[in-house]
Amino acid sequence: MTDRTLLRNGHISVAVSHLGAELCSLQNSAGRELLWQAGPAWPRHAPILFPVIGRMVDDTLVHNGVRYPMPQHGFARDHDFARIAATPTSAHFRLTDTPHTDRHFPFPFVLDVHYQLDDTALDIVYRLGNPSRHDVLPASIGVHPAFAWPLRDGAPKDSYRLEFGEPEPTPVRRVDQVLLRGENQPTPVDGSTLHLAPDLFADGAIIFDRLSSTSLHYRSDHGDGVTLSWHGFEQLAIWSPPDGTDLVCLEPWFGLPDPIDFAGEYRDKPAQVHLAPGEEREFRLRIAATSPTGQHRTTQSAPHPALAQNEGP
Repeated sequence: MTDRTLLRNGHISVAVSHLGAELCSLQNSAGRELLWQAGPAWPRHAPILFPVIGRMVDDTLVHNGVRYPMPQHGFARDHDFARIAATPTSAHFRLTDTPHTDRHFPFPFVLDVHYQLDDTALDIVYRLGNPSRHDVLPASIGVHPAFAWPLRDGAPKDSYRLEFGEPEPTPVRRVDQVLLRGENQPTPVDGSTLHLAPDLFADGAIIFDRLSSTSLHYRSDHGDGVTLSWHGFEQLAIWSPPDGTDLVCLEPWFGLPDPIDFAGEYRDKPAQVHLAPGEEREFRLRIAATSPTGQHRTTQSAPHPALAQNEGP
């Protein structure tokens, strides 16, 4: 079995796989598992997407005219991260460029992932750094947590909804073979509420590329819920396998799949972060367990000091 780091504080327990620094278990204070526990329909839990999101045309990255093979959603999720530090309630993992990553991605990088528990929530900070002295680092980064749907056994799937922090009237994007379609589609959000149903995902992921919200609440009236809040990410995807598998993915992104007709250099790909030499950028995700009434069990605490440094733009 792949090495895992366990975190717990009496309120929440977490397991993080060293492969991909992937969150693979998140249990609330009642011991209820909130994450999808991997299976044949989708064998992951909450992978980190780096240095691309979705697919590239021909599964190929082009840099200075040279072609590099690039797997869907990048390679970070399939690489072992080094565990730099750990306490009973926190852990720090790191991935850096190697000769193996250079065969796919010809840029130096440092990707740090910090996990920190408080009473009701898990804070995750993804810090991307460019160690080059001369060259800009272009990249995309995203997270792909899959939550059990339904969260409580026996609850009807169509009783679940997403309540966004702000109204989301802007048209959404869709994909074809995990490449971005050119046309927009009307938003399925009614005001600030998206009622979940399996047929929403018949055309694949729903992508909000002009997002107003920085939080959402995943809930029904039948039991526990989850609140996600994020900082630094600019897009959001929502996905569930169209075969009705009991999971829903809520995915903050900075970046998008390749447009279907994209034929340019990687550095010119739309919606990427570009880090100057020596620059770092942080992206944050907070996952909070909520009660059946939709309220946090305790008030949100201030960020852990180790997670409050180097705030990104």
